[in-house]
Amino acid sequence: MLAEILKYTYNDYKNWEGDWELIDGYPVAMAPSPFGPHQAIMSKLVTILNIQLEKCNNDCFVYAELDWIINDFTVVRPDVSVVCKKIRKHLKETPEFIAEIVSNSSVKIDEKIKFDLFEKEGVKTYMIISIPTRKVRVFKLQNNEYKKIADKEEGEIGFKISNCEINFDAAVFWRYL
Repeated sequence: MLAEILKYTYNDYKNWEGDWELIDGYPVAMAPSPFGPHQAIMSKLVTILNIQLEKCNNDCFVYAELDWIINDFTVVRPDVSVVCKKIRKHLKETPEFIAEIVSNSSVKIDEKIKFDLFEKEGVKTYMIISIPTRKVRVFKLQNNEYKKIADKEEGEIGFKISNCEINFDAAVFWRYL
């Protein structure tokens, strides 16, 4: 009972100063602005996704660091998400795709807590770009569980978002390190 009382809500979250996420009512402080390699990798991924999604003439859009309000107790800000509709404010629907760029300080959050959350919420494709291991891992939701479809330092990675084929070489990100 006491734990429920101490949980924060979206109404609390939206008034906080600084960068936070809210997971199951518990605040998670985001680190100060990510270092150059993180930002460069994120920009490269956004470019890759935009170019390939535009070729498909679909209604999917790439968003960087857009709040996803899952419910009153959970608000996350994925590094990159793809949603197949225009978003005017904050995202309230489950994205088709989410990518997180992992640093040493975010391993537990991105590879365990968010992994489980995104799987539970039905994100169809989750990509983890790990700076410490120089690996790109892609997980596809199958029967409500993530199955790893790629785990590479270099070489071709391919998957679908909506009806679009997304393909790139995993090594494209490591030049920024």
